[in-house]
Amino acid sequence: MKTFELVAPCHFGMEAVTKREIYDLGYEITRVEDGRVTFEGDAEAICRANIFLRSAERILLLVGRFHATTYDELFEGIKALPWEEYLPANGRFWVKKASSIKSRLFSPSDIQSIAKKAMVERMKKSCHVEWFPEDGAAYPVRIFLLKDEVMVALDTSGESLHKRGYRLMASKAPLTETLAAALIMLTPWKKDRILVDPFCGSGTFPIEAAMMAANIAPGMNREFTAEQWTNLIERRLWYEAVREAEELVDTDIQVDIQGYDIDGEVVKAARENARRAGVEGLIHFQQRAVADLHHPKKYGFIITNPPYGERLEDKENLPALYRQIGQAYGGLDSWSLYMITSYEEAERYIGRKADKNRKIYNGMIKTYFYQFLGPKPPKRKVER
Repeated sequence: MKTFELVAPCHFGMEAVTKREIYDLGYEITRVEDGRVTFEGDAEAICRANIFLRSAERILLLVGRFHATTYDELFEGIKALPWEEYLPANGRFWVKKASSIKSRLFSPSDIQSIAKKAMVERMKKSCHVEWFPEDGAAYPVRIFLLKDEVMVALDTSGESLHKRGYRLMASKAPLTETLAAALIMLTPWKKDRILVDPFCGSGTFPIEAAMMAANIAPGMNREFTAEQWTNLIERRLWYEAVREAEELVDTDIQVDIQGYDIDGEVVKAARENARRAGVEGLIHFQQRAVADLHHPKKYGFIITNPPYGERLEDKENLPALYRQIGQAYGGLDSWSLYMITSYEEAERYIGRKADKNRKIYNGMIKTYFYQFLGPKPPKRKVER
């Protein structure tokens, strides 16, 4: 089977998580850049990566890389790529997105139109036709320029992979499903440990954790653009990847995952999202304020996305809110707290300095992932 270079874009700072996921799927990493992990894989890998990867934003099929500082060089570089190996004569192809960072070519619309013309020229020559019906499957192209290096790829996913298909309603400051999953994977949480999110909003942290615990692949209930690419990927490979995902699901497990929010309507929406994700039986949702957070057991995890105060009128409430978080956490013996927030005074009002801190962009908002580490639980004695 033909081998491709595949690119998995991810959140900046989460490359190590995505890299580990790709290794765990059994593929060889060839390159790691800011916000992107490149790996080798065949047609089956395209299906499995789309269905199984939790932290990747999408899966791109690399067509080529080259250097360009003028539009002529861009045109010739794209025209030189072997488009006929990827696109059927009736394929519908266009440049869905072009982005440019620190490059001399910076106009997305110009890059898009010149690239399309170059692709048409190449296809005319290889197919020996002057006109294309473009009434077949969609082949969206994405072009990235960084320091005059051009990367050209086909988008196999279509809608971003954070769209798992379970979230009907989002709260005011939603965390994408891919970022929530990546943040959970940055912690040592495992399914035999307690997890509580006292600001659960639409339920993203608890739902992603429950899906991990039950081995539910994030992409098994959605569609992908490349399902129509029968010239590159046999249909049976998608069916086989979904069957593999279905065989791994185990919702009979015992877990302690809880989601609280002060807003009752939001809690209702979170329950509905969990039902759609197939994990409603694994999460206890409740309307409850953070000040009422307590738990009798030890060695639990709080993983949460509290309010940031993005609106001015909300900012004045933040000191009191973060004090409440600190007081509630202080009453939980031996627990760990992992919190993503853009509020720069968070540590001050929580009342202690984080053991670790990582800068992460949530969309365009600069946030911090504060990590307050509790002790590790004692190792269980193995009975002989």
